Amino acid sequence: MNNLAVFASGSGSNFQAIVDAIKQGQLDAKVVLLVCDKPNAFVLQRAEKEGIPYFLFNPKDYPNKTAYETIILANLQKLSIDYIVLAGYMRLIGETILSKYEEKIVNIHPSLLPAFPGKDAIGQALQAGVKVTGVTIHYVDEGMDTGTIIDQHAVSISPDDTKESLQKKVQEIEHQLYPSVLKRLLKKIVNT
Repeated sequence: MNNLAVFASGSGSNFQAIVDAIKQGQLDAKVVLLVCDKPNAFVLQRAEKEGIPYFLFNPKDYPNKTAYETIILANLQKLSIDYIVLAGYMRLIGETILSKYEEKIVNIHPSLLPAFPGKDAIGQALQAGVKVTGVTIHYVDEGMDTGTIIDQHAVSISPDDTKESLQKKVQEIEHQLYPSVLKRLLKKIVNT
């Protein structure tokens, strides 16, 4: 069984989708740590409810990214983390963690990358007037949403879609696609 660490900064709906997939036997893994950089993030309540320990930090309490990533890395290694899953984590992963988890860190992004990288991808898609956006799962590298794409799924944009309605459609796909892709990736690790 693979030990997962989920990094999240917000509500944690993808964190919950992964935990639920594990509980339902769809994913042979265990979330053993949540890493969060926002003290008011709802994902912390989700982790508490599920009995999953978390590491909460404020980046401003550290002199630089290397300082807090060194502490995160120590936690990951102490818990024998096999895979890092970013689920709405709003920070770039630095070299400290990247170097130890090469091709073992994945991210989910609410667009069909390379279109609309970075923050507010749903708002960017609506503002651009495109008819299709989607969900991308990719490996994490040093760039912002620039890693090798693992899987994508398109989501149609209706003329009457608002940011909220489109986000709901995108999240429905995310909550199915992320556990499914993780299952494939973790199976691949076991077989290598």
